[in-house]
Amino acid sequence: MRRTGRRRVGVLIPLVVALTFGTAGCSPGAETGAEPRATASPSATDGPGRTGESSATPVPTRPAATPSPLDAAAGTALEALGDLSVKGRAPRTGYDRALFGDAWADVDGNGCDTRNDVLARDLVDLTYESGSDCVVTSGLLHDPYTGHDVPFVRGIATSADVQIDHVVALSDSWQKGAQSWDAATREAFANDPGNLLAVDGPTNMSKGDGDAATWLPPNKAVRCAYVARQVAVKTAYGLWVTAAERDAIARVLATCPDEPLPAVVGPPAGSSPGSSGTTAPADPSTSPSTDAPAGVVEFANCAAAWAAGAAPLHRGDPGYAARLDRDGDSVACETPP
Repeated sequence: MRRTGRRRVGVLIPLVVALTFGTAGCSPGAETGAEPRATASPSATDGPGRTGESSATPVPTRPAATPSPLDAAAGTALEALGDLSVKGRAPRTGYDRALFGDAWADVDGNGCDTRNDVLARDLVDLTYESGSDCVVTSGLLHDPYTGHDVPFVRGIATSADVQIDHVVALSDSWQKGAQSWDAATREAFANDPGNLLAVDGPTNMSKGDGDAATWLPPNKAVRCAYVARQVAVKTAYGLWVTAAERDAIARVLATCPDEPLPAVVGPPAGSSPGSSGTTAPADPSTSPSTDAPAGVVEFANCAAAWAAGAAPLHRGDPGYAARLDRDGDSVACETPP
């Protein structure tokens, strides 16, 4: 049940600098500002010619004031962030894209798969395949992650220019709660339009399966909306955040505390995000991470590469691997599975 009114949320990170310089927007300084470093005070007994030197016994500096609790309005992403569980990552062991259902299912029953639904929603100047009002063949993307315009043309060599990003990556969800979901919930999550954005392909590849602690859009103007969407998705599906992830999101939202929580479809009726499926580790907070390094992209097979909208993969592209390039022509996964 949605609470009304306002409540006070203690954000457990050093927000002193961010709050000092205002909360008008997603400014870059507020997101990366570090707490001021203490400096030694001049000695009270400094004589002429010694001004500014430290005394033999440094005078202790006063610690920075504890940040005041931040007012979080009902219905904001900041309010919802305070309700998310904070745990460590569970192991990535057992993750497979296929566990989230066939790529781009028609979960809403409108006759179009999810990828084409998102392209139709996020692109302008659309054209469709002859005889179809579903298959998008071209369009123009005003890319939120870079702020640039990206032309889209359907084809083996060009489709990957525009990819569909899971704002909360499937692998990230696997390590933060999805291991225990039933199949229906995982498929709904993979196709939830609230968790999907058409974006610039290379930028999406640089994200990999990173969370807010390891990756944010280069376009700082959309960072508030981006992390708010992550909070909304994790709230709807009962996923947790790591401490570093929570702190990174809070730093962004400190610059836009009234950023609303966007709508997410959420799990289907009758499904159970917390039951059946693969068993999660007993204590995720102490489980070691087996994650690939941030920014490293790997695909189990060509089906996974096509599902991510990354195929075909050229040598040098993120995710390219010789094992996927069976004919050795430096282009892997050339044909859709």
